[in-house]
Order: sequence, then structure tokens, then C-alpha cells
Amino acid sequence: MNQAKVKAIGLISGGLDSLLAVKVIQDQGIDVLGVCLVSPFFNAKSAQRSAKAINIPLITMDISESYVEMLKNPRYGFGKNMNPCIDCHGLMVREAGKLMKEVGAAFVFTGEVLGQRPMSQRKDALRCVEKLSGIDGYLLRPLSAKLLPITVPEKEGLVQRDKLLDIQGRTRKRQQQLAELWGIKVFQSPGGGCMLTKEGFSRKLRELMENEPEFGVRDAELLKWGRHFRLPGGTKLIIGRNRIDNEKILSLKTGSDTILKTAKYPGPVALMPVKVEDIPGKDLVLAANIVASYSDCPENHACQVMINSNNRAGHMEVNKKSASYYREYMI
Repeated sequence: MNQAKVKAIGLISGGLDSLLAVKVIQDQGIDVLGVCLVSPFFNAKSAQRSAKAINIPLITMDISESYVEMLKNPRYGFGKNMNPCIDCHGLMVREAGKLMKEVGAAFVFTGEVLGQRPMSQRKDALRCVEKLSGIDGYLLRPLSAKLLPITVPEKEGLVQRDKLLDIQGRTRKRQQQLAELWGIKVFQSPGGGCMLTKEGFSRKLRELMENEPEFGVRDAELLKWGRHFRLPGGTKLIIGRNRIDNEKILSLKTGSDTILKTAKYPGPVALMPVKVEDIPGKDLVLAANIVASYSDCPENHACQVMINSNNRAGHMEVNKKSASYYREYMI
């Protein structure tokens, strides 16, 4: 077979390892089609910048729905925070495997390095990822391939094993040397792109899962914006911290949400993801008080809070207190 016509699908995160893996595969005369998989927890910005810098085509695929469902019960559990790394990698490779079959590519490859991450890149964990992916034998890790079992594309002569690498461990010295050799300068810092590794975000996600186990993609998106409160009656309240938060919260609003905002004084946009008639009275009063506390209304003055739900408007007058008074409800 003419190797120049062989095509491979490369998972591109925007990090250095995935870009080095691309170079290793390209050096064997194989055409690479990059794919970046996005969800509420990671976006394609870094991957797009990096792919453009090394001049490879990149497809972006939204896997939000399947990712949220996986997150509710990951087979291999979570890492230090709310990162289900083994299940995450398995899902991503499975989606890339579907693309492989659609476009007639020969295999899928990633930038995973043996032993680099304690949870997801042990030898047994890499094997678990392959089992979850559904493309057993067709997943190649070019940076550590010489230390791993031979794959189908190697057996078939599509990839020359002696031109693959044997990198392992947490040091990144060899990767940095290769980056200098190949002139790779645009890439994301290690572990910098996933929200699920961040402690503050993970805390909010854990609380959401405990209180709303049937949460969906929109609920996960909202976690990225504003201050989050859980009120005594169980209702969620999300209050914007700045103009960007306010705009993002409003862009995620649905017809069944309740929006609160101060009437006479500048203040934040607040969202309660439920119809106003379904909000316990004590929660609605408390929500109005919390919204007023973040407004420019003078302390201990009357503040009118507008309440909009189901295309109907109402208002409530409260006495403004300091925002610190309500910190016990903040997630």
C-alpha cells in the first residue's frame, strides 16, 4: 500500500504532546486529520490555534450530551477533583473512532505518554481507555508506542514501529527538545484546558450532582458563570459578577427560568432555573434579598427587585443588607 495515501485521525487538545504526536505520524508520510472534542468543560480555542500553527486540518465535534451522561456515573471514577480522566479519554477516542470509519482513516492516535499522569496514563489505564473506545488495536500512542503492545496499523505495515518513540514518565525534557527541533511554539500549558481539574468549578459541579442528579448540558454551562447559591428550599440562584457574566447568563436563559434584577439601582442579572410558581416563597424572598445585596442600592435602604418569569413581570421590595450576610448560602 502507498503510505502517502494513509490517513489517520489525531486527537488534538492544543497541548504539546498531541502536536508532537502529529509530527511523528506525519514524518511517516501519513495524512493527519485533527479532531477536537468539546463540551461545557473544555473548548476548542487552544486546539484551533495550535492546529493552525502546524498547518493541519481540524474538525471540532461537540460531545456535550454524551459527556454529561458519562460524568454522572464514570466507570473508573474521578481524579483529584471531578475529572473522570479514564472515562473521558475512552469517550473521546470512541467518538474519534466513529470519525475514523466515516472518513476511511486507518487508525486513531493521541498524545498520551506512558506514566505521565498517575490516574489516566498508567499502562493498565491506557488499556482501559482502549477497551472503552471500541476500536481495540486501532489506537496508537506515537510518543510511547515502543513501550506499549504493537497495534494493528503497525502489524499491517502502515506505520513503522522503529520510527515511533519511547517517552515515559512525568519529565517533559524530551518533549521540549522535540518542540525546539520541529519548531513548535504555539501550544497550551499541561493540564490547563479542562474545567474539571479546577477545585472551585469541581466544588460547584459536585454540589449540582448531589442536588440535581438529572442535570443537563445547560446546567453544566451555567456553572461557569456568576456566583452560585443553594437556597433553603432547594432552589438554585445564579448571580452575575460582571457584564460578561450577565450576558452569558441571559444567553443561557430558557422559557422556564425566573430572572431577577434591581429596578432603580445598577445591579447584577440573576437567574433561578425554575418557573416562579414553582419557587418556594421563602426562597423567592431570600433570592430578592441576595440580588439587592449585590446592587448599588445603599445599605439599609429599600430596594425594588423586578421578577420576570413566563413572560410575566412582578416586583418585590426588600431592605438591602450586606452581601456578606448571605454567604452561608453560597456554593
